[in-house]
Amino acid sequence: MKELVRPSRLAPGARVAVVAPSGPVPEERLQAGLDVLRGWDLDPVVAPHVLDRHGEFDYLAGTDAHRAADLQAAWCDPSVDAVLCARGGYGVQRMVDLLDWDALRAAGPKVFVGFSDITALHEAFANRLGLVTLHGPMAAGIDFIKDARAQDHLRATLFAPETVRTIASGTTLVPGRARGVTLGGCLCLLAADLGTPHARRSARGGLLCLEDVGEETYRLDRYLTQLLRSGWLDGVRGVLLGSWEQCGPYEKVRALLLDRLGGLGVPVVEGFGFGHCDGALTIPFGVAAELDAGPCTLTLVEPALR
Repeated sequence: MKELVRPSRLAPGARVAVVAPSGPVPEERLQAGLDVLRGWDLDPVVAPHVLDRHGEFDYLAGTDAHRAADLQAAWCDPSVDAVLCARGGYGVQRMVDLLDWDALRAAGPKVFVGFSDITALHEAFANRLGLVTLHGPMAAGIDFIKDARAQDHLRATLFAPETVRTIASGTTLVPGRARGVTLGGCLCLLAADLGTPHARRSARGGLLCLEDVGEETYRLDRYLTQLLRSGWLDGVRGVLLGSWEQCGPYEKVRALLLDRLGGLGVPVVEGFGFGHCDGALTIPFGVAAELDAGPCTLTLVEPALR
């Protein structure tokens, strides 16, 4: 697995677009997130359909065409330096095939931030654009607007990425040290993305980051087993496990993770502090790094952004 193209870091005054590729966005949370971004001396602009709600399926932020058009327009706007997702939920897989990937590629590399349902876009941006993206908190997320640690780590990654080249968190599940290229996201989305045009064929050569929320343990078992049976995990170099909120008693989840991943023969760190949790860390995807499961550190070979 090769390293991907790193976008440029942000500077004070940078224009950032907020889009909603997935679920509907509460206006009060959006406004709170915009206030945080303005406090960082950024210039946030809200895409036209961010506050929309689908007429029939109220779990979607407007129609598939409108959500895709917002992302397309934001990315292709030369005045925009970064595109931040407002929230997750569900909906990316319905709109991702409507994007014009040639136009997105021609617009050049930009910073892209999101997680959860946005996993499908992380995969697409890696596979179709060859671009480093940031798995991090979202502009209207409650876990962002009320959490100083999540804000501080994202801000450092955006403005001074050399200060967060080493991320230390979690505990050892399987010892060892490995180098590879970071990738991953929400486990259920990675499993659902298998076989689609925008997903990579395997995690070979990668340091795989996994997390999820609200999934019963047997469902996590199903997703992990699907990745194993498909061969997608063949050749993975190491695994970082984030949060598993509302996925049942963690002792049971931990036993499952060890059962399904312990046989890979690679280092595994648990509780690494990214995903659906308080103080979520920002993890860049597509960068070369070293995972050391002894001190539980992820050290980037280069900063996430240029």
